[in-house]
Order: sequence, then structure tokens, then C-alpha cells
Amino acid sequence: MADSRKDDAKPGSGTSNSPAADSTPDLAHAWQRAISFAARAHKHQLRKDGQTPYVAHVFRVALTVQHVFRCYDERALLAAILHDTIEDTTTDYDDLAESFGAPVADLVAALTKNPALPESKRESEYDARLAGADWRAKLVKLADTYDNLIDAEQLDAPKKKLRSRLEKCQRAIDIAQSDAAAHPELSRAIALLRERMTWTTTSSGITPD
Repeated sequence: MADSRKDDAKPGSGTSNSPAADSTPDLAHAWQRAISFAARAHKHQLRKDGQTPYVAHVFRVALTVQHVFRCYDERALLAAILHDTIEDTTTDYDDLAESFGAPVADLVAALTKNPALPESKRESEYDARLAGADWRAKLVKLADTYDNLIDAEQLDAPKKKLRSRLEKCQRAIDIAQSDAAAHPELSRAIALLRERMTWTTTSSGITPD
């Protein structure tokens, strides 16, 4: 597996012109391979509670895409399972393109923040890149924020943390909104995320700024 810690292995470094991306592997049973791939890639990582294997999050995101948002698009599901592999593990774009095809690798790259940028620019560059990405990447981001919000609730996070999660949910909605009319999956996901945000705000007693 290539080392994604190299500068040229991060967002934007892999393109569909790379040798590994010239062909799309057979997607039959690809979700089983993706689950195994993600489990190996994240095997030593834990969630912020210090107890839960990190890979539980990516599996929950994939389940949110399919069972909550009711999207059965195979590439969206693969991207959900793999969405943190470039950013948080030694996996790089070419690893994903070789195993799952360039379209899936492109989705994961769009969901990956660029650590080479200063923190002050990283989030805005990420949002801009995601805004120009395929609708499936935006759907996965909605599922990601949905799961992180529920996770914070279950951990009884302080209001400051919940407010931060809610702000990230709203950012994901703002990015996805422009494609919602053309993709009912996005429209449905936005509505469900907003419903969850309302529940969180009400149950936690958070008041608007």
C-alpha cells in the first residue's frame, strides 16, 4: 500500500489520468471488500471516547446512507465505507482507484481535507472542493455529520460541542442544497438531517445565537 503521508498522495494528487485509475474494477461484491479494506486501514484507531473502534463510525455512515437516507447507489455506499481512509490512514488515492475504481476514489478524495494547507484555509478549501464534487460525495458528507451529531448526543457532549456539530451539519446542508432538486436522495437526506438537528436543539436546550 502506498504511503499517503507523502504530500503528493493527498487531495487532488490522484486523477483519472493515473495508471491505477484507467480501469474500473468489477464492483460485484465490492462492499464486502470495502468493509474489509476499511477495517484493516483503521484497525489501530479509536473514536474520541477512547473505547470505540474508529471503523464503527464509517460503518454507521454507510448504514445511514442506505437505511436512513434510503440511497442504494453502490458508489455512494463504497465512498461512505471508505470516506476517511485517505485522510486518516496510510491509504492514498491510487490504492482506492486500483481496488475500487477512479469514480470511488474521486468521491473519497472530495471528502478528504488537505493537511498541507494551513488550518485557516483548510476548511474553506474543503467546502469549495466538496461543493464542486459529485452529488454522492455530498450525500456521504450529510451522513457523516448525521452520525457525528448522534454520536455527540450519546456521549452527553457539552452544549458547545453539540453546537459545533450542528454548525457542521448546516455547512453540509448548504453545500448539498444546490444539487437537491436534481437528486431526490439529497433532498431526502437534507430533510432527515434537519429533522435530527431540530430534535437535538430542542432536547438539549440549545438556543440560537
